[in-house]
Amino acid sequence: MIAAMPTFTTTDGTRLAYHLRGEGEPLVVLPGGPMRASAYLEDLGGLTAHRRLALLDLRGTGDSAVPADPATYRCDRMVEDVETWRAHMGLEHMDLLAHSAGAALAMLYAARHPRRIRRLVLITPNLTGLGLRAAPEDRLAAARLRADEPWFEKAFPAFRAWLVGEADFDDVFLPFFYGRWDAAARAHADAELEQSNEEAGDRYFTEGAFVPEATRAALAGLTAPVLVHAGELDGGPRPDLARRAAEAFPRAEFSVQPGAGHFPWLDDPERFAGRVLAFLDAAVGTAVPSAD
Repeated sequence: MIAAMPTFTTTDGTRLAYHLRGEGEPLVVLPGGPMRASAYLEDLGGLTAHRRLALLDLRGTGDSAVPADPATYRCDRMVEDVETWRAHMGLEHMDLLAHSAGAALAMLYAARHPRRIRRLVLITPNLTGLGLRAAPEDRLAAARLRADEPWFEKAFPAFRAWLVGEADFDDVFLPFFYGRWDAAARAHADAELEQSNEEAGDRYFTEGAFVPEATRAALAGLTAPVLVHAGELDGGPRPDLARRAAEAFPRAEFSVQPGAGHFPWLDDPERFAGRVLAFLDAAVGTAVPSAD
């Protein structure tokens, strides 16, 4: 079931859109990219059969309006967009799932509004907000796991050159971001350019967006259960780095999806949805914190 597209207005007057898909208890979703329209998340491996997904198009992406001030594309500047959205949907507390760069926004939100989080799911998360970065050597180590793939010989040198700043991004190494480079992965990758706001993406991680020490201190007091879910073949972050991120939360679970890249719901939808639902369902009995 796909409902009509609802919208709301942020504190600076920007109209943002979100998409409601599926039935059941709400699961609020923040996309990555950075600044890629939420359409790339599709049904998140079939989660729409169990949860009603609310997928936000961040400002300047998808069906959301371009803000008057492009400086508001900076990650920390969008925390209050998420809070305004929560209030608009009438949720006292929410289950929040975020992918990749969207996880950086989700962690800043959880640090600022901890009592609004009931459960937090971070999928192959960008960890800049915690002061953790995937180093080029980590990404190359993950890439070498694909040495038996037919495309590896051509893709690896280009990937290495891009990571060390010697060349521009090249579509030839897109397969490294997917656990399976099949027709579905190719279609998903082909849609990225049209779905992404490159100017917004360039501003997302600009200086001043993150204060890792303060974020870590705030998240140390988060009472909500957290799931950090990594892909076995993903280089950003590799499982070891994602495991370190889980240690920043008092009540975190960590899992690695075998054979998965940066988009694990595409690589094995059933396994992905099963892991996320197992976490959400196990946390059902958790005491819900009082409102802010």
